[in-house]
Amino acid sequence: MKKNLLLFILLVLTIYIGILVFGEKIDTQEVKIGNTSFNVEWALTEEERQKGLSGRASLWKGYGFGFSWEQKKVLPSFWMKGMLFPIDIIWINDYRVVKIHENIQPEPEKSDSELTKYYPDGPVDLVLEVNAGFSGKNNIRVGDNVMIRR
Repeated sequence: MKKNLLLFILLVLTIYIGILVFGEKIDTQEVKIGNTSFNVEWALTEEERQKGLSGRASLWKGYGFGFSWEQKKVLPSFWMKGMLFPIDIIWINDYRVVKIHENIQPEPEKSDSELTKYYPDGPVDLVLEVNAGFSGKNNIRVGDNVMIRR
């Protein structure tokens, strides 16, 4: 019995260490909106911007996914193509929240041409995707200041 317990503990420790050493490493930056701080993984290439969170099973609690562009004041559109979980989209211009789309649901039954497209009301510099409900739970509102720790 003790031998089996010891082997089980060794197995769990080996798996845990393997995940720490070889697991997916995500480069993030801390973002603060109002009084809420969280980590954001950034889409750094055009390919990453096009893919976004599509195909991922989830977004870690307390994390977001961010988009920025080389040119400023863009009018991007977003859709839920290939998304497997609902999100909030936070639109930012000049480090201020300018619009929030909350609780956007995946649309797996729709073709690409039928997918709902989401737009800001004007030009933006940054866009953040967070888990659905994150904005409301953390009292994130239009007009809130945004800080990015570099």
